[in-house]
Amino acid sequence: MEMKQAPLTRQIVSEFDQMSPQLQQAARYVLDRPHDVALLTMRQQARIAGVQPATMTRLAKHLGLEGYDGVRELYGQAFRDGGLDFARRADEQVTRQKLRGDQALAAEIASSFAAQVAGLAEPETLSHLVAAAETLARARRIYCLGMRSCFPAIAYFHYVTSLVRDGVVLFDGLGGVGADGLRNAASDDVLLVHTVRPYTRAVVEAVDYAQTRNVPVVAITDSAVSPIADRAQHVILVSVDSPSFFHAMTPAFTAVEILAALVAGRGGANALKALEETEAQLAAFHIHYDPKHRERPA
Repeated sequence: MEMKQAPLTRQIVSEFDQMSPQLQQAARYVLDRPHDVALLTMRQQARIAGVQPATMTRLAKHLGLEGYDGVRELYGQAFRDGGLDFARRADEQVTRQKLRGDQALAAEIASSFAAQVAGLAEPETLSHLVAAAETLARARRIYCLGMRSCFPAIAYFHYVTSLVRDGVVLFDGLGGVGADGLRNAASDDVLLVHTVRPYTRAVVEAVDYAQTRNVPVVAITDSAVSPIADRAQHVILVSVDSPSFFHAMTPAFTAVEILAALVAGRGGANALKALEETEAQLAAFHIHYDPKHRERPA
């Protein structure tokens, strides 16, 4: 998760594409784990990042500093000044978690996710969410794409938003057609995508294709150097850190719920009318359980 006011974030993002693969690996570590940069030694950080200590030094020099101690000092000072909003550490080893017990692990997961969701209320993130919602609300059609673990959040956005407006299209991959429907997309539409590491190739390619058709992209992703971040008009950064084996999807779900609520609210009277018609149809088909109409055994 990108922490607010991390000292070198803007510079790293702007220069990321010009870095070698090894420097990119080290730079991604600095972006994603600023708390480690402030608190761990260079050798510890290099081991976690999967690079040689010399690579960390080269990264520092690439960023205009004499050595990696300069990077650590910047982040350490930000830590001391309260300039970094650290979430709970989410990378403890499974063995340690087992030793602490199931309840402790469950509590840690809940606390970690709560902190990540709270981070979405930071002013900068809120401004991105509002701007993205404005683009989505103006669109003729909203194309929704997320695959694998990223599919549920996108599917939820499609479901609730389609209750209040037309023109919401979900690419669910049924029959292997993928995002073929993008061939009908135009500049007055928008593509909403969600992907996190390891990034799904088809999603990245869909974003590339949307660019060729001048279709605006709203991206929900996990890093400022995600392969779709620099291609999107609006980027919502969500954390995927979790004390468990699996990526955290709670922040992404919260982000799409916020977007859906803002889009629905901008629909005004039209959204209310659409919702009334939806509720009437659901009632006509007896979709929801009603205890008064429950059939009793003979």
